[in-house]
Amino acid sequence: MIELSLARLCKQCFGQEMLKMQEIPACGSYRQYYRIYLSAPAPSSIIGAWNADFRENAAFVSFAQSFYQAGLPVPEIYAVDSEACVYLQQDMGDSTLFSLLSTRWFPIKDKPAACFPERLILLYKKSLSSLLDLQVAGKTCIDYSKSTPSAFFHKDAMHWDLNYFKYFFLRLLRIPFDEQALENNFRSLVDFLQSAPSDYFLFRDFQSANIMVMEDKPYFIDFQGGRQGLIQYDPASLLYDAKSYLPESLRKELLEYYVSLLETKTNITAGEFLHYFQSAVLLRLMQALGAFGFRGVVEKKPGFRESIPPALNLMEELLEDRRLPLPLPEIRNCFTRVLAIKELRSY
Repeated sequence: MIELSLARLCKQCFGQEMLKMQEIPACGSYRQYYRIYLSAPAPSSIIGAWNADFRENAAFVSFAQSFYQAGLPVPEIYAVDSEACVYLQQDMGDSTLFSLLSTRWFPIKDKPAACFPERLILLYKKSLSSLLDLQVAGKTCIDYSKSTPSAFFHKDAMHWDLNYFKYFFLRLLRIPFDEQALENNFRSLVDFLQSAPSDYFLFRDFQSANIMVMEDKPYFIDFQGGRQGLIQYDPASLLYDAKSYLPESLRKELLEYYVSLLETKTNITAGEFLHYFQSAVLLRLMQALGAFGFRGVVEKKPGFRESIPPALNLMEELLEDRRLPLPLPEIRNCFTRVLAIKELRSY
């Protein structure tokens, strides 16, 4: 049925039959993607997507069309059949920033930062620069009524992420904690982050696997969860992506690069941005650990369970840094207990 819907949409859009269709292996999402081959003058290949979630489809298509018209690095949307839950988009190949890390960095990830490939450093900087353009453009060109589940990364949304961590990481792995003290810490963290400027586009899942690379240029996909939110969250997601194994010194270099651009493109100062950054990192890491627990331990999807040890290493580094502006004692207690469990450090 999906294949027939995509074939019909190709015929309507390009006026020709498909030459071939290949399903692309799924990763963490429930969406299904297909590479579709066509003959000239149509593009030689395009991507067909199916997703049963109408609202997610509407959000992705709307955001992609707006950003593409603004000249930002996102795929072009060719055609949409909202009733069949399918759409056609530009094929950006198979190379992602994550796949380049897998072949060029992971084999030597235990070596010094000086070994990190220069090409990848440049791709990270290009990605951060384009991200900032996306975040700023989103203030004016995005229809946030399309956002799902909400138009803003508001207090409730932050609590949903923290509860994801509580139930699908702490409880799932039977980590003891003081329920009331933890909830008090959650409220303190959320209240603090709510005081940050939150009128920028928040990509929501800005990680290396969602950055396609064509001709050494980054292009962004999978931003259907986008909404208005704090500007710190997306660079935190990329720089503290557990699966990327970025050296600490390189993360600091890349953060300084992003902040230098921020001061030229917005009215946010370095001090204002950094005041909230570590707390955004903490929120993102806890959300990620919840996802790793649910996707890896419950759903047993490959790659997620294995991401727990590097995420815990990042959390340990963050908590030792002591630059968090809040005490959050029960969150620290939880991670003290987690980090003491050797099995979790070697999944």
